[in-house]
Amino acid sequence: MDRAEYARGLDEAIEQAEESWSEGGIPIGSVLLDAAGNVVARGHNRRVQDGDPTAHAEVVCVRNARRRRDWSSLTLVSTLSPCPMCSGTAILLRIPRVVIGENRSFMGAEEWMRGQGIELVLMDDERCVALMERMMREKPDLWAEDIGQ
Repeated sequence: MDRAEYARGLDEAIEQAEESWSEGGIPIGSVLLDAAGNVVARGHNRRVQDGDPTAHAEVVCVRNARRRRDWSSLTLVSTLSPCPMCSGTAILLRIPRVVIGENRSFMGAEEWMRGQGIELVLMDDERCVALMERMMREKPDLWAEDIGQ
């Protein structure tokens, strides 16, 4: 895959983030891509909607992918740098590549993932930055809750 295919995956993850926001949730989205760049699963943060603190976008996306044996050929795309729980999910499943929409708003466990051999692709996408800036501006208490403050 190349950067253009990652960008198409990020477009879909952003759609997921917008869906979460429209539901009153946290605007973070994720998709899983196969080796050909096809989306095999989608997910968005559902912490608010489900009252589940573990329902982060990446975890929901992995849950939606169901049981499979090809994790080591997939790419995880997220609008925001994955937190330690979501990074641990990628490590556990041996997902070799994580595409990150942005890490200005929140720096997840990127060094840990790199240390485990995961390739990280930072897109630094302004749309992803805008999603998080909007949340921090309009729902600062929810943002503080999401990052554990």
